[in-house]
Order: sequence, then C-alpha cells, then structure tokens
Amino acid sequence: MRLNLLTLLLFFIITANYSCKNKTNMNDNNPLLQPFNTPHQTAPFDKISEDHFMPAFELAMKEGRDEIAAIINNPEPPTFENTIEALEKSGERLDRISNIFFNLNAAETNEKIQSIAREVSPMLSEYSNDIWLNEKLFAKVKTVYDQYHTSPALTEEQHKLLEDTYKSFTRRGALLSGDEKEKYREISAELSKLSLQFGENVLAETNDFKLHITNPEDLAGLPQDVIDAAALKAKNENLEGWIFTLHFPSYFPFMKFADNRELRKKMYMAYTTRGNKGNNRDNKEIIKKIVALRLEKAKLLGYNNHAEYVLSERMAKTPDRVNRFLQELLEASLPFAQKEVKEVEDFARKTGFKDTLQRWDFAYYSEKLKTARYNISDEMTKPYFQLEKVKEGIFDLTNRLYGITFKRNSDIPVYHDEVEAYEAYDADGSFLAVLYLDFFPREGKQGGAWMTSYLDQHIENGKDIRPHISVVTNFTRPTESKPSLLTFNEVTTFLHEFGHALHGMLSRVTYESLSGTSVFRDFVELPSQIMENWAQQKEWLHMVAKHYETGETIPDELVDKIVAAGNFQSGYATVRQISFGLNDMAWHTLEEPIATDVTNFEKSAMQPTELFPDVEGTCMSTAFSHIFNGGYAAGYYGYKWAEVLDAHAFQLFKQNGIFDRKTAQAFRENILEKGGTKDPMELYIAFRGEEPSIDALLIRCGLKN
Repeated sequence: MRLNLLTLLLFFIITANYSCKNKTNMNDNNPLLQPFNTPHQTAPFDKISEDHFMPAFELAMKEGRDEIAAIINNPEPPTFENTIEALEKSGERLDRISNIFFNLNAAETNEKIQSIAREVSPMLSEYSNDIWLNEKLFAKVKTVYDQYHTSPALTEEQHKLLEDTYKSFTRRGALLSGDEKEKYREISAELSKLSLQFGENVLAETNDFKLHITNPEDLAGLPQDVIDAAALKAKNENLEGWIFTLHFPSYFPFMKFADNRELRKKMYMAYTTRGNKGNNRDNKEIIKKIVALRLEKAKLLGYNNHAEYVLSERMAKTPDRVNRFLQELLEASLPFAQKEVKEVEDFARKTGFKDTLQRWDFAYYSEKLKTARYNISDEMTKPYFQLEKVKEGIFDLTNRLYGITFKRNSDIPVYHDEVEAYEAYDADGSFLAVLYLDFFPREGKQGGAWMTSYLDQHIENGKDIRPHISVVTNFTRPTESKPSLLTFNEVTTFLHEFGHALHGMLSRVTYESLSGTSVFRDFVELPSQIMENWAQQKEWLHMVAKHYETGETIPDELVDKIVAAGNFQSGYATVRQISFGLNDMAWHTLEEPIATDVTNFEKSAMQPTELFPDVEGTCMSTAFSHIFNGGYAAGYYGYKWAEVLDAHAFQLFKQNGIFDRKTAQAFRENILEKGGTKDPMELYIAFRGEEPSIDALLIRCGLKN
C-alpha cells in the first residue's frame, strides 16, 4: 500500500440518488474498473471520461477497506507476510486510479477534474487517516516490528520496508490519544483542500493574463520565432497582432529580449503578483492557514516545527544543518553575485541606460552582456537544438551509458494528441518501461517541468512489473514556419527530467513503496541533476546539436562558447536558489503562527540574498507551488544539496570518460536500481567510494579555485 501524494486513499461515498443497480451498470462499463486491455496494461486514456472517476474511486475504496479489514481480522499471529507485505499490497487498484486522476489534474485538467479533486482530496486524507490511526492495525504492525526489526530472518529490503511502515504509522499519528487523533484528522483534511486551492489559484492567474500587442514597434528586440509564436497565439484566439502570456516559453524570452521597458515591467508585475492581488484568487491567507496547520500538526506529533518533522526523514536531518548548509553556500556565492549584478549595471550604463537597474531589467541586460562577452546567445544556439534531435540525442546518451533503446508505440493510448508514448528496452532486449513525453504548454497544464509515474516497478507473484513513467514539460512550441527549437536552458531541463525518468525506469526492487524515486527528497535530485552535466560536454553536444535546416553539426567555435559561458553568473544563480531555500525554511521553522503579513515575512526571510530594490506588490510565496502545492515543503534546499552530490559524482565520469559504460553501470546498480531500499548515503558511498564535499560544487560553478 503506497500512501504518497498521488495515491492517498479515498473515503467511500454513496449518494442518495445513486442506486446499487445503477452503480453496477456503471462499473461494468467503467474502463477504470476493467482489465486494461492495452499494450503493457497502460491507462486506457482513450476510453476514460471524467464521469468514470468517482464510481471507480468508490469501488476501489471498498476493495481497499476489505483488504485492510482482512489484515486486522486475520486470526493468525502477526507476521511480516500477513501484516507488512499484505499492507504493502493493499489498495493496488486505488493506486492506479489515483495516479491516473492526479496526473491528469496536473497535465490536462479542466473545471470538472478540478471539482472532483476538491471533493476527493479531503476524502483521501480521511481514508488514509483511517489506516494510520487504526489502533488494531498499528498493534499488529508494532508486534511485527518488535519481533523482526533486528531479525536476520528478513532480507535487507524487507527490513527497510518494515522500518518505513512502522515509521509511517508513528509519523502519521498512530501514537496519539483519541482527541489528538481527531484533531490530526481535521488538520489533514483541511491541508489537502488548501493545497489544491493554492495550485488552482496559481494556474488560473497564470492563464488569465495576456499581453495583447497590436503595434509592431512594441516587438522590437524580440527574436522572430518568439514573435511568430505570439502571432500564432493571437491567431488561435481570433485576434489581430500578438499575444504574450505568463507561460515560461512566452514570458522568459520576452523578459530577455523585449526592448520596451514598460512592457517588460508589465509582464514582470503580472508574473510576480500572481496570488497577491487581493481578489478571489489571492493566496496570502491560504499560505497563513497552510503554515499554521503544518505547525500545529508537527507539534501534535512532538516536533517544534514542520521543518523538524520533515527533516527527520531526510539526509540533512535537522533545520540547523540545512540553514548552515545554505549559509555556507551564501557566503561563498554572494560576493560573486554582487559583482555580477554590478557588471550588468555597468554594462547597461555603457549602452545609455540611466535609471536604477530593476528586476525587469536584469535578464534583458544580462543577455546582452553574455552576448557581448562570449558572442553567444539563445538565438545563436536554438537552431541547433531542434526538439526532435535533442530527444534523439538524449535517447542515444542513455543507450551509450546503459544500453537502453526506445521505440515509439502509437497503440499506447495517451491523454492528449501531443503526448508521445514509447517502449523502453534494456541492453538484453527485455522490456524495461513505458515512457510518456508531453512537451508543450496548454491552459490545462501546470507550469514548469516534472517527472511522474502511472505505475511504479515492483515484484508481484514473482513477476517483475515494469513501470509507466511520464516526463511533462512546457517547452517552446513549433510555429507555422519552424519546428520546436529549444533554448539551452530547455535542453538542460529535458536532461534533468530524463534523469528522474531513468530513476523510475531502471528500478529493480521488490516493493512498490521503495521503488524508483521513492527516496529522500534531498537525494531524489541526484539522478536528475547529474544528467545536466552532459549539456556542458563537447562530445555530447557535437552528437546532439544539428541545425534544423541544414543538418550541419554545431560548429566547434559555438560549442567552445557554450562551455565557456557555462558559469556565466553562476554566483547570481546560486544566490537566487538559496533565496528560495531560505524562504521555504523560514515558513517551516516557525514555532508560532506569523503575526505579520505574508509579503513582509517573505522580505525578511530573503533579505540576506537581496540584490535589487524592493518592488511593491510582488510576492514569490503566493505562487511558490513547490512548497505550498507540492512535495518540497522544508525541502527546497534539496536542489542545492543534490548539486553537491551530482558535482562530486560526475567527477568520476570526467575521470573515466563521460560515456564510460563501467562507471554508468556502477551508477545504475548502486543508485538508479536501488530506489529507497537503503539509506541514501550508503548508496552514494557504494557508488563513489566516499562522502561528497561542497568543494566539488563550488569548483564546478567557478566559485572556488
């Protein structure tokens, strides 16, 4: 039984006007409740409608309750098999339905799905609490734990599952008293609703803003492909001119290239005030409630704050260690960041800029400085990074490292006609995984990029059940005249998410709850971030970068410039990430609900990293979905933490050869295949032979000699 963010179990609902006969008929025709007669038993997206979800949840819920009841009522003495393994395997159908539903809510949502999500989420929370707070069930789990947690009769993976199961109960309130358990239930239900509402507000605010330009002069400075994309957007909405949005492929190039400063400011203000406009989508009070409830829950469980609760199950272990880590990075990077901002300001002044350098100016003049210093820009490199060629290059990279091949299968149903489905095969020709790729922004898709799963790898009745993995991005769309051409940042994003996908696809464990990316949050970014390193390697760039019109390989001169510019403003980028980590930690180390307003609290938390004048009305927290509508609360530092790991780990590839199969095999066997079966540091040392040092990251970023 896996009770993660996507697979929380659902409370059984029976509506007054829904007869048993109607339910039976509905269930007989419900594709979610029938065997998936598809390649590799993939989700039958072509047959699923929104109306299928609630009946499917209901029946799956009943099955789950029956399975839990069977464990509790088993007259035999509790054993690992009849309690821990039985608990692990319960709710399998509910897992599949939950994964399908919540992944759709992230990648292809609509008002109906969002309405179901709002109804289902507190029910999921309530039902999961019915398990974690069940005294009879916990008594059986504790009996097994007391008897077996030091027993040589269990395998290493069985020990890990037992340990994780027992901790999951204690961390979710099993040791609380009756009244405390009821309070825990109330908090959990309210948090699930608030988190969903936060995400819906951010998505709505992102979708609602459109900068409609009708004067061609306002397009000055913008690359032609960006203009073409904006024209196509306007055409699709039956409007003249050009439309720019807050979706990243539209917003980011506008901020980097548009000469019109007032329009840059307008875009910036729209982006940075999402959830902070005082309207019905304002997230400030939601943040206060989320933070207060997380604090209350942590204290209920015996912790001083939410970060303490979260970090007790992370590599970092304590808030103090996280804050020391962030401070150490800040001390190393801040002088570089301050120098870099000053360089951009000086450069702007040389071009005639006379005002104070504001946040909506930095990307614009930074790009011009980069072009002047290295004679390189996104517009010079994009023609060589056609999405299809980059995809082939990443496929080829994984083949060189791990022997994996990919074959597109159009018979696998997909949830949108833009989604591509592939079969992945191992070096010996055996089937490895299903891979979905979903590249372009849509109004029903959340912003950003992520990897997720519809089915995780595990062993069932002696058979290795292979995973169904999805990579979702918001890359630059093709236009009427050009294919999708990626910025260098989008290339590294693709590599990053593909690293997560490999973590899921290459899993070789027994239990689903220990599979793939089911690892500590500050370790999960290692497989993804190490893949980004290949974007700076000449050998790989020569293989992947082909001009979309001529097929010409990217010139050596341009590759040298990409590599030379690799650490351009790395101090600034580091400080920016640290600022997000400090903000996250400030929210989650509170030991009392905040008395100040959200924007002032945020300013205080991020002040040590501040490099620009304050802009009234802006607030990043009100759209900080990672921590208020995702799994990174008290964990955003994990991106930098994992960078330390990946910088140190990649040194071995540099030493032995970036395509060295032996090194890759060691990474696969010790990291990618192991999931959460061992402590992360044990896995890392097994691969690298030693613990990582922060110096490797500082040296790679040019912040230390």
